[in-house]
Amino acid sequence: MYTCPKGHASAEGDFCDTCGARIDGAAPAVPLISAPVTEAPAPPKEKCPNCGYPRSGPFRFCEDCGYDHSTGRVPQIEAPPVATPAGPWTATVAADPEYFALNDIQGVTFPAGAIPQTFELVPPQVRIGRHSASKGTTPEIDLGAAPSDPGVSHNHALLTFSTDGAWLVSDVGSSNGTWINDEDQPLGTGQSRTLKDGDQVHVGAWTTITLHSPAV
Repeated sequence: MYTCPKGHASAEGDFCDTCGARIDGAAPAVPLISAPVTEAPAPPKEKCPNCGYPRSGPFRFCEDCGYDHSTGRVPQIEAPPVATPAGPWTATVAADPEYFALNDIQGVTFPAGAIPQTFELVPPQVRIGRHSASKGTTPEIDLGAAPSDPGVSHNHALLTFSTDGAWLVSDVGSSNGTWINDEDQPLGTGQSRTLKDGDQVHVGAWTTITLHSPAV
């Protein structure tokens, strides 16, 4: 490369190929080589002192554990209080001849003389069904003991104590349905119903479960 009198770099040594000025034996221009630019390494990210997660910018709270960089504390989430019953709810389980008559199941004999049983309902859940070692079912209200109700599924229904202090009944996929009081339709699988004192849950061929709230 050559340099013309006006300072242009020219590939031609006699006349500048940029402006046409005559070049009088000037020494070839030495091309300037720019030194490579090296970027300074980014400073390491600040880490959360509670869990070690990298802090993203000047944000106040850690994205992983919620640590507050301003106060130096991890926010505590208070769980809502769980209601506790004023006293034990109970359920009376009886062979109900009126419910049995409505079913009119051929080949099934009503267990006359069966003695009603009372179960204490212990939160949070009470299972209704029939015990089976092979299936691994151990319901708290076992309707497979004598007299065994043949219409009850091994996993039939579920009583759940809610946060507002009431018991709910749910059908968990029984074969013959779960009926409430004198309603015309049973609960659908997965449906729940809040129960009150004196409500009756009918299951199987003859079983009626009556709930009793704590005595005031």
